[in-house]
Amino acid sequence: MKILGFPAGMFQTNCYIVVGEDSRCVVIDPGQDAAPRVRELLESGGLTPEAVLLTHGHLDHTWNVREVADHYEIPTLIHPDDRYMLTDPAKGMSADTASFLQGQEFAEPKVVVEMFDGEELEYAGLRFSVDHAPGHSEGSVSFTTTADIEAEGGSMSDVTVMFGGDVLFNGGIGRTDLPGGDHEVLLASIAKKFLSRDDDVVVLPGHGPQTTIGQERAANPFLRGLG
Repeated sequence: MKILGFPAGMFQTNCYIVVGEDSRCVVIDPGQDAAPRVRELLESGGLTPEAVLLTHGHLDHTWNVREVADHYEIPTLIHPDDRYMLTDPAKGMSADTASFLQGQEFAEPKVVVEMFDGEELEYAGLRFSVDHAPGHSEGSVSFTTTADIEAEGGSMSDVTVMFGGDVLFNGGIGRTDLPGGDHEVLLASIAKKFLSRDDDVVVLPGHGPQTTIGQERAANPFLRGLG
């Protein structure tokens, strides 16, 4: 497995391309202005995408989902509790931010598949487990996979990676002041879905640098007392 990632758009949302077997891949969270870079990386690497996976429905993570998914004729997967934001993203935003969307129209990709807690997804020869982790949004999920990873300077075997969206960050947690957010629910999700894992699990968040469960357990000030 190889992971390509880059921050996209004004929100600097991390978009990930996860490469599995036979140059097949999935795209995770193609946000604002992500599509040109996604196409560039896919073409330069000779990669064939099989699906777009969304950690949640906020616009900074979904802005280019229709452009990417429909261009490559692949399905988009999202938790049903956040699906409404694909057509009406303003419902998941603050009033001030939503005002910038006046006059813009949004629509679902041609093929949308709803996914649920505990589901196992199989794409690109990889298995992704889905964990529903509400609190930042009602339909936030993480995707977890374990594989050998190609990295600069060598490779690592049997690495477990969580694509965590905006639930847990390096030194922080997701905001809960937007519609559908709930601070106590978010902390419960982190405790149950993230801190229950081993310290060496790598977390690739929706914004900012990567981290590990152990690092956040030890040093994240928002998690004191959670475990």
